[in-house]
Amino acid sequence: MKAIDLHDDNKAPIMIAYNPIQHDRMKHVEVDWFFIRENIDKGCISFLFVKSEDQLADILTKGVCGRIFNDMIDKLGMIDICAPS
Repeated sequence: MKAIDLHDDNKAPIMIAYNPIQHDRMKHVEVDWFFIRENIDKGCISFLFVKSEDQLADILTKGVCGRIFNDMIDKLGMIDICAPS
């Protein structure tokens, strides 16, 4: 089975996910941490770092500048159905 790639633009959660030592500061995510850790060990998921400007999910969750917005729209293959043809 091929691992599911999870892309993140924040290195801290990636390092926490791959670190086998649980930190005291991470108690609020204890259940999620065990689930993630178990699936990393099984090879079901892997975390990959992606630069913020290449994170396509940002267009759906954040306000981004016009240039980045248009680049992401192109990468997603979205079109403006209201634009004159």
